[in-house]
Amino acid sequence: MEAFEAFLDKAGGIVWGPPLLILLVGTGIFLTFRLGALQVGLLPYALKLVFSRNQDKKSEGDITHFQALMTAMAATVGVGNIVGVATAVTLGGPGAVFWMWLAGFFGMATKYGEAILAVKYRVKDSKGEMAGGPMYYLEHGLKQKWLGVLFAIFGAFAAFGIGNGTQSKAVADAMSNTFSIPHWVSGIVLVLFAGLVILGGIKWIGRVTSFFVPIMALFYLIGGLIIMLSNLTLIPEAFATIFKFAFTGEAAAGGAIGAVIRFGIARGLFSNEAGLGSAPIAAAAARTDIPGRQALVSMTQVLFDTLVICSITGITIVMSGLWKDTSIEAGALTSAAWGTFLGDIGPVLVSIGIIFFASSTILGWGYYGEKCFQYLIDNPTAVKIYRVIFVLFIFVGATAKLDVVWALADVLNGLMAIPNLIGLLGLSGIIVLETKRLRSKIKEERKEVA
Repeated sequence: MEAFEAFLDKAGGIVWGPPLLILLVGTGIFLTFRLGALQVGLLPYALKLVFSRNQDKKSEGDITHFQALMTAMAATVGVGNIVGVATAVTLGGPGAVFWMWLAGFFGMATKYGEAILAVKYRVKDSKGEMAGGPMYYLEHGLKQKWLGVLFAIFGAFAAFGIGNGTQSKAVADAMSNTFSIPHWVSGIVLVLFAGLVILGGIKWIGRVTSFFVPIMALFYLIGGLIIMLSNLTLIPEAFATIFKFAFTGEAAAGGAIGAVIRFGIARGLFSNEAGLGSAPIAAAAARTDIPGRQALVSMTQVLFDTLVICSITGITIVMSGLWKDTSIEAGALTSAAWGTFLGDIGPVLVSIGIIFFASSTILGWGYYGEKCFQYLIDNPTAVKIYRVIFVLFIFVGATAKLDVVWALADVLNGLMAIPNLIGLLGLSGIIVLETKRLRSKIKEERKEVA
């Protein structure tokens, strides 16, 4: 077993190595130029769509724009936003935060493209619900079903790691370390919570996440802003440090410039999942008249995840100066940083953030994994069995040490990106055409208002 785990660790290093990171960021850069940097020009309109009370109710779909966004946010806003960013700063130094921002900026274009294709090529399943995502646009758009099957296999199994076991373990650890609650108790509570939501399907997941996610994100955001506003004099210095070390390669672990770029980009993409192909599965369920409108909403997910929430973590760590302390492990760095400014309450707030973030990720990935499985085996009974197994595995993840499972999931998660990126690049012409259609629609609406 140890030999297999060592193999998986090595495979993970290869899969998540420079070629995949270059392909992920390169796709974002390519789409940014082809789409005229729409993540800048159309961002105000996108935010208006997100927070509009007049969500599309007449078009086909199962949930609203906002619910689709919150389901995707639930899946991406997880342990990576707290521990992942701390790891990037530990291994790559403060400069990694800059490269995380850069990856997030270009990732917005990638996320937009994924969502356009997901809505355009979605289908109705045997239950009359919308089903979409990379597996469908690879089959119906790119005409390469074998790539769709590969993506679905990787996604159905990766869900047990990135979206289940690692998250439930993080919750159980936080509950044990902060509140002295046994791991098995946390496991049971998580199973009951997630089971009630996941077994109810996408409409129930959408309702719960649209209530749960904004509250948890606001909670963490307020905590970070309190630190920043109470220490305004440290903010300019923190930004100066981030920009300075973005090109010099200094880190607590003695990293070079390559490590700064690698860990900043890798952790940023791992957090917002731009290019992995997971979020468009939720986008496909949204009620929308044209694909581009939901794509703009999906694009804002990267903004909120990386450029807001991850930034709060990164900036507060740099402000504290604790990134220089090699005796602090990455997993405890954010808690230590918040403790510097808020005292004993700081680590408690971070633990609560981890509990909220990780719990919500389980909900989103429960839906992703189910849809990938359904693409492979479209049988209602089989899908229900998958749901049940997924929910029960939460308890296993919370109570057992399954390093092999986590390592395998990390490899599969990276492999998901490869067929998805092939689809994005191969269908970039369709993304451009749908974007022109969207821009025309927006112009028409503005003329009607005028």
